[in-house]
Amino acid sequence: MRTSDLLQFKKENRQITVLTAWDSISSSIVEAAGTDVVLVGDSLSMVVLGHSTTLPVTLDEMLHHAQAVGRGFSKPLNDQPLVICDLPFLSYQCGEDEATAAAGKLLKHSCTAAVKLEGAEPEVLVVIERLVRMGIPVMGHLGLTPQSVHKTGYQQQAKDSFSQDQLIKKAEQLQEAGCFSLVIEHVPSKLGSHLKNQLKIPVIGIGAGSDCDGQVRVTADLLGLTTNQPPFSPKIIPGREMFINVLNNWVEKQRS
Repeated sequence: MRTSDLLQFKKENRQITVLTAWDSISSSIVEAAGTDVVLVGDSLSMVVLGHSTTLPVTLDEMLHHAQAVGRGFSKPLNDQPLVICDLPFLSYQCGEDEATAAAGKLLKHSCTAAVKLEGAEPEVLVVIERLVRMGIPVMGHLGLTPQSVHKTGYQQQAKDSFSQDQLIKKAEQLQEAGCFSLVIEHVPSKLGSHLKNQLKIPVIGIGAGSDCDGQVRVTADLLGLTTNQPPFSPKIIPGREMFINVLNNWVEKQRS
């Protein structure tokens, strides 16, 4: 899978599926499930490492997990999902050179084929343009941006017409800067639909309504493994309870 395939999927009106993975077990599962894209998201800071936000995870930790994800794939290379890795907090906010080195490190030493970063501030747009010129595909991310949690919190974004107009402008700027796709998180569904119809690049929603070019979810949320479930990403099965019950039965059986 390549970034160009996602652009073709949009033209064909084929839904794009994106699931997160953080180690070889999770990547083998989502690959077998048939997802188009595997996102090594900085959500692993919370889901895997136990932090309360995404901010503490480092570039080296993201690389470590991306390498583990690559080892979990079993299909031939051309049949494997596209792997996108988040650039963590402070790996791209401090200038073009640091951002290029960080993104290049992920692509050079893991299965990562593209990077994702948050926001569309002037400094971020400059970084995106530099990365794209260097041959590094970039996915944008607007709406609820977890790396800005201390500024925005986790509540729904762009609820009024002014902030929606601002977000639309930022989305257009990201497209102009060279992003091959855009994640839009926790915004009104009509905004997600508008962006899908207005932009030439795929719009991947999470908590942005069903009328997007695709959907992205944290796999652990879908499987009901996380203790704090996002309101816009309901679990499909009560995985945590199921696994605890099964393991508890085994423990009690051994004791008896």
